[in-house]
Amino acid sequence: MRADEAARKRLAIPSNSPEWMFLSECGFDAEEHDDGLHPDARVPMDLPYNQFLRSQGFPGDNPWHTAANSVIDADGELCSGWLLRSAPFPAVVPDELSETAYMTDRAIEFIRRAGDDRWCLHLSYIKPHWPYVVSAPYHDMYAGEEMPAPNRTEAELQTTHPVIRALQRSRIGRAMSRSETRQLVLPTYLGLVKQIDDHLGRLFSELEHLGRLDDTLVVFTSDHGEYMGDHWMGEKDWINEEVVRVPMIVVDPRSQADDTRGTTSHELVEAIDLLPTFVEALGGENETRKQWLEGESLIPVLHGERGTRREFVVCEADWGFLEMANHLGGTKEPRRRRATMLRNERFKYVLSEIGSNLLYDLDEDPHEQHDRFGDPNLGSVAADLHEQLFEWFRSRHHDTTFSDDMINATAAPGGTAKRGIMIGYWDEEELSAGMRGELY
Repeated sequence: MRADEAARKRLAIPSNSPEWMFLSECGFDAEEHDDGLHPDARVPMDLPYNQFLRSQGFPGDNPWHTAANSVIDADGELCSGWLLRSAPFPAVVPDELSETAYMTDRAIEFIRRAGDDRWCLHLSYIKPHWPYVVSAPYHDMYAGEEMPAPNRTEAELQTTHPVIRALQRSRIGRAMSRSETRQLVLPTYLGLVKQIDDHLGRLFSELEHLGRLDDTLVVFTSDHGEYMGDHWMGEKDWINEEVVRVPMIVVDPRSQADDTRGTTSHELVEAIDLLPTFVEALGGENETRKQWLEGESLIPVLHGERGTRREFVVCEADWGFLEMANHLGGTKEPRRRRATMLRNERFKYVLSEIGSNLLYDLDEDPHEQHDRFGDPNLGSVAADLHEQLFEWFRSRHHDTTFSDDMINATAAPGGTAKRGIMIGYWDEEELSAGMRGELY
């Protein structure tokens, strides 16, 4: 989501007004906005984290970069964390001043201010993420450990699929596919994960201290995974399991969830299921909001009543903004640089706007090494999944300003006539009957 700055100027909405902040923050009340990149044109003021670092003795225009995301290398020189060679060295800032610590502190401040009131907090950590830099002691906590081998085969490099080939040949794909890069960066990445764990521990301890751990629903999840050389790719921009199958840990403190507590579920779940879950947990009614909410509440799953009603999950990949698009030659249509995945319990079907579609049998091929789209034995499977995906496309919510009750009331016999739209009636008698709903 990107704010419409041209419309703001045309409508003369002050840039720092509550109205504009509400619109530009997608409806959230922003406690702190840090997208993990600075300077950021979408943040009209100096980054608060930068102000904080300066107050802690780290000077400069952008200590987010020069302190939090830079290192002192083996030669004693300041080295940007954007450079992969920086990964083994500790960040200039100590752990207690890192981005992760800072955001945890801000969350704790918010919860303390809330007191006994109800609150909802979206705490979005930047790390683990590029730049791949972490403070001591996390920078070498996993150094020297044997890292898992990447999920890839030499045969994958022979792919003729233009998008996959472009992802492999992009700068990030080539960089992360080098074994020495993975061995250098992966321990740092794991250190960033451990850092998150420890600071979440601080957050939960504070919830317990405040007496809010027993009445707070906690969800921990991620927006995507990380290739780190799997399938000869880097970053996140395709649809393999390493990227799209992310963990989701839910803690419902109520006794109704005791039977499922500590268990693992393999139900098909999407991120859009979280909002209806929160609505139901707070005693709201999702049925009256279903013109807006396309997910389903997970409360029945948490309380052991039933599984989800999903037959499949969907993921969309939009790589039109990426450098790898330049590896596709004449493909100049940015709106076609996308793919849509439908995955059920066994199969994954990928509709690619560029190149052929893909089909994986995850029972027989969980590592997604063999595209079966052209397999005549699975032709009917691909056709069925294709139709399911297009039914999903067709059923997306459009009339979001009208509830189902409003639509049905208008469509009911006499509904439009009562609104003064009296089309097709012959005379007053027929109109009167129509107004009473007797004609259809």
